[in-house]
Amino acid sequence: MNDKVAEQPTGPTASGPTASGPTSPATPAATKPPREPVDDLVTTHHELTAGGRTLHYTATTGRVVLREEKHDDGTFGGNTARAELSLTTYVLDDADPRTRPVTFAFNGGPGSASVWLHLGLLGPRRVVSGDAGALARPPYDLVDNAESLLAVSDLVFVDPVSTGYSRAVSGGKAGEYHGYQRDVEAMAELVRAWTTRHRRWMSPKVVAGESYGTLRGAALAAHLQERYGMFLNGLVLVSSVLDLSSVDFEKQRNDRAHALYLPTYAAIAHHHGLHGDRPLNDVLDEAVAYASRDYPWVLSRGSRLTASERADAVRTLARLSGLSEGYVDRADLRIEHWRYFTELLRDRRLTVGRLDGRFTGPAASAIAENMDADPSMDAITGPYATAWNHYVRAELGYETDLHYELISPRVHPWSYAEFEGRPVDVSHLLERAMRQNPHLQVHVAYGYHDGATPWFAAEDVVAHLQLPPDLLANIEHRYYEAGHMMYVHEPSRVQQSADLAEFVVRACGPAT
Repeated sequence: MNDKVAEQPTGPTASGPTASGPTSPATPAATKPPREPVDDLVTTHHELTAGGRTLHYTATTGRVVLREEKHDDGTFGGNTARAELSLTTYVLDDADPRTRPVTFAFNGGPGSASVWLHLGLLGPRRVVSGDAGALARPPYDLVDNAESLLAVSDLVFVDPVSTGYSRAVSGGKAGEYHGYQRDVEAMAELVRAWTTRHRRWMSPKVVAGESYGTLRGAALAAHLQERYGMFLNGLVLVSSVLDLSSVDFEKQRNDRAHALYLPTYAAIAHHHGLHGDRPLNDVLDEAVAYASRDYPWVLSRGSRLTASERADAVRTLARLSGLSEGYVDRADLRIEHWRYFTELLRDRRLTVGRLDGRFTGPAASAIAENMDADPSMDAITGPYATAWNHYVRAELGYETDLHYELISPRVHPWSYAEFEGRPVDVSHLLERAMRQNPHLQVHVAYGYHDGATPWFAAEDVVAHLQLPPDLLANIEHRYYEAGHMMYVHEPSRVQQSADLAEFVVRACGPAT
């Protein structure tokens, strides 16, 4: 039973500057300053059976005011409200905050709300969406998550500016947060403020990000340490992409991406029966071996390849990817990912999912160069939107007429001004964070069928981190036979939940 309680703003709620004299009653309403925003939060109380015991916990959801110190020409201008960020927290009742971990979680995009990790994997309630070939029908279902990470950690889910219910303050400009650096700074300030208000500085802390959220997460770990002296115990990277050049096919004829995508193509082809009865691991081993040595050499040769060498490469690439030799030849041995998802099952009039290559959907056109939509994204949008919009009101007790932006188009164009003239790559920040904090443990989760952040590309970036062996030993790798949101696949969800719980306990437990 939910006990809905209106929560007063927690922590400082500094008002705007006061006028030097009484306000004239004749002042036109249009000239009055905007209402000073305040935290808008609701708490409810729940219980969940997870980890073999009954958990009693408090949920808090709504929007908190993001404030920033203003300094102009050396003059302090106050702690100014800039945005209102939506978040949902779950805190175990009667737990010792000195030993109880807290995990801050978000998705990516850029432009994605945190609902995917929230209702798909980590939270105390989860959506039943079905899976590839067996999709649930509307209006779907919401059930207790017996594998919730809440069993071992408190949870804070955050939606970046312009996603979820997060918005700039009235009259403010959201666009200033639609970019790499300001996004990291805003998320860091939210983490700092929440930790301070709830007296959790002495709690073990984990940051968990998915997709672009892994790029944000690595940068955030370094920023929290450098700016606030807040050192983490754990960093979780789900479907990692720390170096965007590893997945970029367009800039500077990037042959690197073509090689790093090949094992993902092989996994997807295997799922759709194009490798016969060969075990998946055998197919992946061959694809990795070819992508690691022969394929980069072949691409580097260009027109210097002999006819025999080129014919061998065409045959190998076609066999591993599941495409025809004619297509591989016409593509000049370079298989771009959107075209691959459109081409693989063209003869069946099907397109393959980018987020998860196990999913398929009817092709809008059997002769199109690129598919019109991602069938794996289509499959999960409805269940997650339905589940959240019911859950936040009926169970968490938060009422608002704002639209919850699952994937917001308003954040584009996203600014990478800090990387002008060079690749968007934060791997050096992860290196710095781990050198500065040798106790930082890192968990990397890979989906074999993920066509958005391919597993071998992510693995390759981690393999090139410039760290000594003792720090590299702090990084663990886990693999799943699913896609970008590997938790859509039920066996992967159960295994991933166990893997994450084990990681958090080890990273946040007593020193050994």
